[in-house]
Amino acid sequence: MSVNTIWVLAELADGAPTATTLELASHARTLAGTVEAVAWGDGAAAIAGTLGEYGVTTVHDVGDLGGALPGAPVAAAIAAAVAAGTGPDAVLVPASYDGRDIAGRLSVKLDRPVLTNVVGLTAADGGLVTQHAIFGGTEILTARFTGDGPGIYVVRAKSFSAEPSGGAPATVAAAPAPDAGATNAARILARHVEERSGPKLDEADVVVSGGRGLGEKDQYALIEELAGLLHGAAGASRAIVDAGWVPYSHQVGQTGKTVKPTVYLACGISGATQHMVGMKNSKNIVAVNKDQDAPIFQVADLGIVGDVHKVLPKLIEALRTRS
Repeated sequence: MSVNTIWVLAELADGAPTATTLELASHARTLAGTVEAVAWGDGAAAIAGTLGEYGVTTVHDVGDLGGALPGAPVAAAIAAAVAAGTGPDAVLVPASYDGRDIAGRLSVKLDRPVLTNVVGLTAADGGLVTQHAIFGGTEILTARFTGDGPGIYVVRAKSFSAEPSGGAPATVAAAPAPDAGATNAARILARHVEERSGPKLDEADVVVSGGRGLGEKDQYALIEELAGLLHGAAGASRAIVDAGWVPYSHQVGQTGKTVKPTVYLACGISGATQHMVGMKNSKNIVAVNKDQDAPIFQVADLGIVGDVHKVLPKLIEALRTRS
């Protein structure tokens, strides 16, 4: 399957393309001669300038969805373009809630399979070859489509770097969705945004995460205080999320957020493969754990063997003094 044109599913957050959208657009430039995007909602046309900087030449605007979930109308719009012969050779989709929904519906409409959990994507032999982390990230599997396109690829966040190319603003083209019938009947009645201070977890330059080694829920306050002093974000292992200590939005790992900060500080986290899949590509990893044989030390650039209840207060005190 040759790849000349790639469409990137462009998601918005706070009126701007998400970090994963820009990562996919950047990498798509290395795989195909033409990179275009599919967007929806009130701000779709407004992001044409930003997407153009990352190599996108055209934004296909599905338009206002009228409060509907994007899955059915966006998938229908892409399928209509494919049926008309104006669609792409490949569609890159962020591994988000909406992205997975759109990919699944598009797969059914086109009768094409989907490659999910993609962590690497290269051009080879006239097509695309994907890499997938399996067995908790301990092995990498490669795959490719052998049938007709378009190929549908669901890509994990932080798999690529977002690098602007300095391109001109993208052209905006209307791509209205055909009537999706009853599949488009659900409506969003309200949105609830979790309160937070500081940067988003998956975009932070510094991430401080806590695990079961903290001992009890109240001790997570040490993680939040340290993250604040470092102007970073507070994360967590799956164990304390499952225990109800912190919300799921804090979880780092295979079934949580994938992070790639300059500094990742793991406190009281043993280093299960599920967690390390989500943070092992951080530039600098610092681990604090009283068990010198904890697996987290195998990926750490700096390891501190000690009790987090003694180490973290000292570190917080030192940072307060310096500030």
